[in-house]
Amino acid sequence: MVYDWIVIGGGIQGTAIAAFLVKNNKVSPDKLRIIDPHKMPLFQWTKNTEKIGMKFLRSPFVHHLDVDPFSLRSFAVNHQWKKSEFYGMYKRPSLEIFNEHSQSLFQDLGLGESWHQGYVNGIDRANDEWNISLDEGERLKSKKVVLALSINDQLNVPEWAHSIMHENNQLFHIFDEAADFSALQPPISVVGGGITAAHTAIKLSALYPGQVTLIKRHPFRVCDFDSDPGWLGPKYQKNYQRIQDYSERREVIKKARNRGSLPSELFHKLLKLENDKKLKITDGEITSVKESENKELILSVDTQEVKAHSIVLATGFRPSRPGGSWLESAIEKFALPCAKCGYPIVSQSLEWCPHLYVMGPLAELEIGPIARNISGARQAAERIVRSV
Repeated sequence: MVYDWIVIGGGIQGTAIAAFLVKNNKVSPDKLRIIDPHKMPLFQWTKNTEKIGMKFLRSPFVHHLDVDPFSLRSFAVNHQWKKSEFYGMYKRPSLEIFNEHSQSLFQDLGLGESWHQGYVNGIDRANDEWNISLDEGERLKSKKVVLALSINDQLNVPEWAHSIMHENNQLFHIFDEAADFSALQPPISVVGGGITAAHTAIKLSALYPGQVTLIKRHPFRVCDFDSDPGWLGPKYQKNYQRIQDYSERREVIKKARNRGSLPSELFHKLLKLENDKKLKITDGEITSVKESENKELILSVDTQEVKAHSIVLATGFRPSRPGGSWLESAIEKFALPCAKCGYPIVSQSLEWCPHLYVMGPLAELEIGPIARNISGARQAAERIVRSV
C-alpha cells in the first residue's frame, strides 16, 4: 500500500501535523502513518515532564495541538475542569489538562489507526514515492513525508562529567532513559540553571529537604517565555524572513532564545526553598568531579567543593541536527540544501525537496526561534496544510 502521508516522529510536532492534516481533510487516518519508536503519542514528552515534576506549561492556553486556538479552553469547560488548571495572566494550562486534551484529540480523530511503532533507519525515493525503511526490515511507501524529529535523544553532558559518568550510576542526565530516579542517594546535586533544573530541584527538595544543592553557572535568568512573544507573529518574524544569509539567521535564533531561563513563579519557589533551608543554591563553574574512597562524589565549583552521593544533570540537549546517519545519507543522495550549521534550507511551506517537509528543530531556519515549541509546531502545521 502507498500512503498519502507519512509523519516521522510522534511527539508534539508529529502529533500536531497529523491532527492538522486530518482536521483539514487533507488525509484520512487510514491513509496516514505516524512512525515513532514508542507505543503511544507524546511518550517522551509525557515521561520527561512527569519525571521533573512539571505542574504547568510555560506556554499560554492557546498553544496546543488542535487546529482551533480556543480548543483547550472549550475542552476545559465541556469537561468541567476547574479554573485553577490555568495559571497566571497568560492562563498557562496545567500539564494534566494539556495531556488529557492531546490524548483526547488523538483518539477523537482516530489517529490510533495511523500509529506505527518502529525506528526509521533509511529514506529513499522511487517512482514519485518515498520509501521509508524501518529497523526490523519493514518498508512503508508514501506520496508525502514530514520529518518531525526532535533532539530529545541528544543529551548535553558537560565535559567534566564524561570521565566518570559510565563508571558511576549516581551521575546521570535527567532525561537519560536508563537513569533510575528512584535510586537517588542524598546529598544530591542538581546541575543547571534553566527551567528543567528548577523543576527538578523543587521536586527533589520536597523528597529530600535540606539535602539538595542546585549548582548553576550563571545568575537566574527570569523570563516568562523562552523567547520574546514578538516572535509568535509578524512583529519579529517579518524582519527575520527578510534575512537572506542563513548564518545570520542562526545568530538571530541564538540571541532570541532565552536559554537557561525560568518563569518568575519557579524563581520565587526556589528562593523560598533556599530561605526555608530546604534547598542550597550555589553559583559557579564546575571544573571537575572525583570519587572519594567512600564512593562520595566531590565537585570542584570555582574555589569550593560540593559533596554529593548523587548528581543529576539538567543540562539540556545538544543543538546538533537530529536524524543521525540515515538523514545524513538522504542529504547526500538527494542533494538536500543545508546551511553552514547543518540545518535544512527549506521553502516557506517547509518543503525541503518535492513532497518532503520538515518541522520542529529541522524547520528553525525558516520558522525562527519558536520552531521547537508548541507554538512553532502549530505554525509549521499551518504552513504545510496551507500549501497542499
